[in-house]
Amino acid sequence: MKLELHTKLARACVLGAMLAMFLPLARPQKTATPAQAPGQARVAHRDVDLTVFRPETEGFSSQRLERLHAVMQQVVDQKQIAGIVTILARHGKVVDYRTYGYRDLASGAPMTKDVIFRDFSMTKPVTGVAMMILYEEGKWLPSDPIAKFIPEFARLKVYKGVDADGKMILVDPVHPPTMGELMTHTAGFTYGLFGNTPVDKMYLDEKVLGSKNLREMIDKLATIPLLYQPGKGWTYSVSMDIQGYIIEKLSGQTLPDFDREHIFKPLGMKDADFYVPPGKRSRFATLYRNEPGPNGEIVAVQRGPGGSQSDYAAEPIMPSGGGGMVSTADDYYLFAQMLANGGELKGVRILAPATVKLMTSNHLPPSLLTGEFGIGLQQMRPGFGYGYNCAVVFDPPAANLPEGKGSFLWDGAAGTWFWVDPTNDIVFVGMIQRMLGPASPNLEYWSRSLVYQALVDPSK
Repeated sequence: MKLELHTKLARACVLGAMLAMFLPLARPQKTATPAQAPGQARVAHRDVDLTVFRPETEGFSSQRLERLHAVMQQVVDQKQIAGIVTILARHGKVVDYRTYGYRDLASGAPMTKDVIFRDFSMTKPVTGVAMMILYEEGKWLPSDPIAKFIPEFARLKVYKGVDADGKMILVDPVHPPTMGELMTHTAGFTYGLFGNTPVDKMYLDEKVLGSKNLREMIDKLATIPLLYQPGKGWTYSVSMDIQGYIIEKLSGQTLPDFDREHIFKPLGMKDADFYVPPGKRSRFATLYRNEPGPNGEIVAVQRGPGGSQSDYAAEPIMPSGGGGMVSTADDYYLFAQMLANGGELKGVRILAPATVKLMTSNHLPPSLLTGEFGIGLQQMRPGFGYGYNCAVVFDPPAANLPEGKGSFLWDGAAGTWFWVDPTNDIVFVGMIQRMLGPASPNLEYWSRSLVYQALVDPSK
């Protein structure tokens, strides 16, 4: 049965906190990255001009964009959100770039454009791009069984209820779960956080999210049955963290090193990483939680579950492809604009246009687009599906959304969000640091209506 939205949002908060547990141990900081393999060289990045252009030059109304500014400022003034950064671009030109409020309420440090945020699940599309880079190198195909790369998964069973004694009934998978299913949350894995099945309980009992490294996580998952037959359900899951392990295995690099060399550095994502080094600590946003303080104000998260990793002080031994990144709004905008451009940014090509199209097209069958499946704000429904590591709006009217056909998006447990609209050539990035929950303002969906009501001349 479909859970109520407020319950899912509350659980999304738990997810974000649990993702922090993926990285409780730290490795020493590296002074160099491995040399690039032959044939993998990427052009060094060129600084991208983030000059703000007059909105009217790209079809927007400056006057109507004030509605966006007013709503963002209102939630800050009401102390629902400490601070916000938003970036709106069309045709590759930034037309609106604003900061609101504070990086840290206690000190009064203002929100600035160079503040570093916890991306949490907005890491997933970045991991998707890393996977597609390896796809372009001929390392994997969507039809490949996952067990081709993780032999430990060759003997996975599938949960099929319990018997009269309450013991799990296990059956063989109708077909081995595939890489394409891994990329779409349909392989049968779960997180263990959002359900109450015996499989979910096994995830918690085995402390899958608290594994000391990716190798240990894989070993644990190899002993836990799939939640359903591959391809027959959609469950938000550890799939992207499994992808992180596959990336490391296929590339011979750690996930952070691979992302730095193939995505962050080529695109000029100067602060994107999996930890925040000492020289950047003063720009790290304070994380807040939903429960109000004694005077109704939001409360800072002093120390998140998982202990030391809550401060991202050192590079993780167990990097999370599902939720471990940090970045500035600038950084994530460069990543999103690259995808909007069909895999290229200022002469630096990360993916081919056809690969971006494959990644950002819906891969879910109609049987899964019923509203029964989803997480938080993102419910799989007619017109709204899932590609590889991102949600896809393939029929906006059916999904009751204003963006153009083919838009793709995702968000994070601390309230960060983005979308790319290839039909209208729009990119939007929003960054906050408040764990999602029932009382969280719906900035992600408000911003979409506020942006599109300001697009008064789409023909430009």
